[in-house]
Amino acid sequence: MKKIFILTGEPSGDKLASKVISQLMKTRSDIDYLCVGGEHLKSLKIKSIYNLEEVTYLGFTKVILNIFKIKRKINETVKEIIKFKPDILFSVDSPDFTLRVAKEVKKKYPSVKTIHFVAPQVWVWRENRVKKLKLFLDHILLLFSFEKKFFDKENVSSEFVGHPLLEDKVNGKIDINQIFKKNKAIISVFAGSRLSEVKVLMPILLDFIKLMNQKYSDLIYVFHTTKDLSNTLKGSILSSELKNCEIIADEKIKNHVLRKSVFAVSKSGTVSLEICNAKIPSIIIYKMGLLNFLIVKSLVKTKFANILNFAANEEIIPELLQSDCNSKNIFKVVDEFLENPKKIKDQIRKVDLILSKFKTTKSSSELACSSINRFLT
Repeated sequence: MKKIFILTGEPSGDKLASKVISQLMKTRSDIDYLCVGGEHLKSLKIKSIYNLEEVTYLGFTKVILNIFKIKRKINETVKEIIKFKPDILFSVDSPDFTLRVAKEVKKKYPSVKTIHFVAPQVWVWRENRVKKLKLFLDHILLLFSFEKKFFDKENVSSEFVGHPLLEDKVNGKIDINQIFKKNKAIISVFAGSRLSEVKVLMPILLDFIKLMNQKYSDLIYVFHTTKDLSNTLKGSILSSELKNCEIIADEKIKNHVLRKSVFAVSKSGTVSLEICNAKIPSIIIYKMGLLNFLIVKSLVKTKFANILNFAANEEIIPELLQSDCNSKNIFKVVDEFLENPKKIKDQIRKVDLILSKFKTTKSSSELACSSINRFLT
């Protein structure tokens, strides 16, 4: 029996990992799995050694404040991985956690093959990390083709496999009106997958909806969230006394809701690719503490937060970050789109051109699965 330990650090990584492992499970049944994961990996009946929330931290200052707790968690995780004795350590995203663990595991258990999915964003900051990665990673699976040159330069084994979230197909039909019992146009809202993000963005988003309600009476706002955060969002919405907000945490129907939306307002991150792939017009927002922002600003060498804007070298999807991330600005930009169908068509057309460069001939999950299989044999 072969063994694979799957290591994630946040919900988006958990979702990506599940796509690959689900494909791997279809091809072979001789693998025993253990993980640090969330609801997606758990849905595949894979045991997590602890709750994913225990390692999901946001921002430099919170990492500093929790440095000893994080160090203990890294040591605990390393110990459990070595105890499991996997043939492969498959780490996904969250480099500040997963790669620290991988480095320690490789040092203490050198026979393990280390494969990392979602390369650290070395084109954004800290390009010198590439030299260090080859000391403990056997292979890196890349989401985007333009990343490969950074790793080839340092002779790091890497492979472009594309993005699993760009291959999603919505199966079956669901009557959204039956779910929400309101025959209104939907705006999908993504306030984040971390509690710290939700706490910052929810008040801004609820104020934005209040402004929208002054002009539009035929819209419903559906917040996409995780099961763990749904009660937090419910509390915020109840306090706001807004009557045209709903919450969806069911992964089976999230895509159906998104594809029926007329617009999406999303925090910056992986979910933006899903929105674009569904051909839904959108904007992205983000806000962090001042100290975190100053640290990030001093390190980042790109002018865009969104990967699509970076690839296009143009702000196709409006970015409202930091001081620009406020209810009035969000209302203004969304209102401009809703009042201008041509603006919506132009965004979708430009996004499709960029996305075509991100896609592969075979599915990303198949390519990643093949790569893992090579290392197993």
